Amino acid sequence: MLVSGLPDSVAGDEDLARFLLQSNHFNAQVAKPAAFLPHKPSRNTSVSRHGRTPLDDLKALGTAAAGARKLYGAATLKAADVHRASLSVESREPPLRHAVIVGWPWEDADPELQKAKQKEMALLLCSAAGPPLIF
Repeated sequence: MLVSGLPDSVAGDEDLARFLLQSNHFNAQVAKPAAFLPHKPSRNTSVSRHGRTPLDDLKALGTAAAGARKLYGAATLKAADVHRASLSVESREPPLRHAVIVGWPWEDADPELQKAKQKEMALLLCSAAGPPLIF
């Protein structure tokens, strides 16, 4: 059991939120692939395990995650959606409720192939997330 009270492993039916911190990462209809692409140094994508919290609580989680950056909204999906994109979700607290999407392809010898594979997976996540929640 984690400090947040959540189990160590992330179940497929858990709700995840990818907080949108850049205005070019979404429009009113959908989060864009760039919102889900992995951070290069860490090779993962940060998400929060939000467990269907009320919108105000989700916004508070996002505000804490954003720090000094502007919080625009959140793209929400299930952990099972991440698995369907051939990726995994792992708990990474602290901060509370933090998790990461891992398993992104890395093709050091062929950056263009890497970019194409990652974008394909990110498109699957965008499709599963549907319209973003705008704060």
